[in-house]
Amino acid sequence: MSHAVQDLLSLLDLEPLEVNLFRGRSPQSGWQRVFGGQVIGQALVAAVRTVEGRTPHSMHAYFLLPGDPKVPIIYNVERIRDGKSFSTRLVSAIQHGRPIFSMSVSFHNDEEGLTHQAKMPDVPPPEALGNETEMRQRFRDIMPEPVRRYYERERPLELRPVELDRYRGRKLEDGRFHVWIRTTGRLPDDPAIHQCVLAYASDMTLLDTALVPHGRTLFEPEFMAASLDHALWLHRPFRADEWLLYAQDTPNLAGARGFARGLVFTRDGTLVASVAQEGIVRLRRPGP
Repeated sequence: MSHAVQDLLSLLDLEPLEVNLFRGRSPQSGWQRVFGGQVIGQALVAAVRTVEGRTPHSMHAYFLLPGDPKVPIIYNVERIRDGKSFSTRLVSAIQHGRPIFSMSVSFHNDEEGLTHQAKMPDVPPPEALGNETEMRQRFRDIMPEPVRRYYERERPLELRPVELDRYRGRKLEDGRFHVWIRTTGRLPDDPAIHQCVLAYASDMTLLDTALVPHGRTLFEPEFMAASLDHALWLHRPFRADEWLLYAQDTPNLAGARGFARGLVFTRDGTLVASVAQEGIVRLRRPGP
């Protein structure tokens, strides 16, 4: 297992403080804010640890305040409901005495019934695309310094964008963006770990998709962006250490709020998750 993957698992391994109360930490990576996917993943870990015999199938989150990476995050879980078929948990993430994030999580076990799913897009396989080393070399000159530092160190997730030219200004009129994604090392077999890792990863490229039709990217310093909410539905089993296709699109951008959606497929075309997010996508105002 790579050091970066081990660090990710450690990041998601919350410290229990009391019944329903957990503490999480942030990596000291130089970012001014806590990465949203980290809070989503840690909050899901906290919720999972209060439910037995059922797996999460949906979660809906709101980002309330920017997280402070210098101090721990306290996760408080409220046991809203334990019914015959479903369990519900409400997770609050707290820093400096104030909630910075809130997420509801629903748990259920699969039942027999009809089934259908969306068809996986026809895109090149990950082996046909450039790896991250090649991407860094091609786009190093347009990456802001914090992003450049992030890409230069060992990381737990490997991303291989299909439409790589969008980072050079190519407009994609249909607003569709596809990224192959997997961890850079093997994960334990516990399905909950794979679900929490996907929750972490699902926030990585989604909001940036809102700029795809404009040939722009959040790498550009003219933009200020922040996630407002995030929803994730888990449909079928998967492994996050095997290639997953994150097929994203953007139905709307208006009022400085971008809306993006994503479908996550395994290599054989099985739909395993759906994602939706709205976030601030704001052009910075010129200074005086």
